Amino acid sequence: MNRILIALTIVLCFCGAALAAGPDDVMGRWLNQEKESIIEIAKCENLYCGKITWLKEPNYPADDKKGMAGKQKIDRENPDPQLRSRSLNGLVILWGFKYAGDNVWEDGRIYDPRDGKTYKCKMTLEGSTLKIRGFIGISLLGKTNVWTRAQ
Repeated sequence: MNRILIALTIVLCFCGAALAAGPDDVMGRWLNQEKESIIEIAKCENLYCGKITWLKEPNYPADDKKGMAGKQKIDRENPDPQLRSRSLNGLVILWGFKYAGDNVWEDGRIYDPRDGKTYKCKMTLEGSTLKIRGFIGISLLGKTNVWTRAQ
């Protein structure tokens, strides 16, 4: 009976280890929650970062309220006027992430080009989904978006 319990414990340990992510498992292409863009996460030196590599609508719509109908989408909400002409396609929006273990990457930042604000951020990998939690101060004061692996 003791041998069976020991064998079962060993099997469960190996299964748990197989489910745990490795540091580079977050790398790849991710479709954001709204399915409007793909963000490619890669290694940037010893940390992880991500940039927009695809936009469903790369140009502003005909009814754009800021007079940019039909023009390429840019970082127009950036608080720095010198950065407002940058294209959203290719824009780095995630940076500084460290792998903390247990499928979590933390100590990073996320930039939201919709409002031009930067937030603290952590990412949690759960199978083929990535939970992105942006927050101010502590993680409790934030919002989580769920991204899926892009095909």
